[in-house]
Amino acid sequence: MKEFFLFAALSFFAYSSSQMESLYLKNSCNSCHGMYAEGTGASPRLQGIPEDILLRRLKDLQNGKTRSAFGTVMISFAKSLDENQTKEMAKYLSNLKTEVNDERYEISYDPAGDGGS
Repeated sequence: MKEFFLFAALSFFAYSSSQMESLYLKNSCNSCHGMYAEGTGASPRLQGIPEDILLRRLKDLQNGKTRSAFGTVMISFAKSLDENQTKEMAKYLSNLKTEVNDERYEISYDPAGDGGS
């Protein structure tokens, strides 16, 4: 019986996580914060930040509080999340890890014929 509840809890987290991933991509969060919320340019890293800090930050944004001029764009994104989505997004981002498929790059490279020197 314990195994069933553990499986159910893990399944819910995986389902919830996939919902948050979809929402993260649908809202184009990745275009500023990176595919894995690793941060890019002026956009901060969200990946792995403690859940309570992310939750507080999202709630501040929902209340119109921001620390920078760039943060004003985040207010509308944060306000589009309902209370449950806000909590789940904070959890999702805090547990997010960068996943790089090493096979996406060719191991060997032969520059012959490409015009390189």
